[in-house]
Amino acid sequence: MSDWPHDPDGEEGSEGMRKYGQAILAKKLDEDEDFPLSREEFVEEYGDHPVRLNHERVVSVADIMEHVGQEEFDGFVPFHKAVGQAMRENGMWEITPEEIN
Repeated sequence: MSDWPHDPDGEEGSEGMRKYGQAILAKKLDEDEDFPLSREEFVEEYGDHPVRLNHERVVSVADIMEHVGQEEFDGFVPFHKAVGQAMRENGMWEITPEEIN
């Protein structure tokens, strides 16, 4: 395991392994207070934080955000969509609709 600023499975990370992937990024933001949001500022603040993708794989927030092309976000939904698309396109999305059905 890398030297993360906190345990990826602890309360600051994935809430005891209850949250994975994009949900970890979402819980770092307050929809009413954090927007508009700069991708660069988000990475500056959280870039070294761990994001658990599955039971074996942990990446950093910076690893995910380097694939997000948009520089600024005016709200939570545009941020969530851009991050989700970047994760899916770069092999960081662990659940597919086919697996749910």
